[in-house]
Amino acid sequence: MAEHTETFRKHERLCSKKAIELLFEKGISVTSYPFQVIWTFSNQDSAAPAKIAISVSKKLFRSAVKRNAIKRKIREAYRRKKYILYDFLTSTGKSINFILIYRDRRIPDFREIEKHVDDVLRKLVSSVSTSKE
Repeated sequence: MAEHTETFRKHERLCSKKAIELLFEKGISVTSYPFQVIWTFSNQDSAAPAKIAISVSKKLFRSAVKRNAIKRKIREAYRRKKYILYDFLTSTGKSINFILIYRDRRIPDFREIEKHVDDVLRKLVSSVSTSKE
């Protein structure tokens, strides 16, 4: 395993409205309950091998406090586990953009989120490795 840092910086976040729209139009979907991941290869030169956006449905969680709490837990779990994805992407020279969508109706604890994020990142690695650019 390559050396990795457990940070989550601005250049690792997917903020571009165009890039997010492109994900929903042409992205590949991978589901690992309670998450859905939509990803696509990135054609931009970026400082990070993966750019991520995190989404929690307003329809499922009307309270912004609850939505933001879930997103904070997901971001923290991703920050700790992103080396799974980064090691693969840097070794293959690929770059991706993806959105992580939380689909469950209940508020999970952090350990549960961390386990599910680990599972979904491993599934995403296998999906990227079998897909062609």
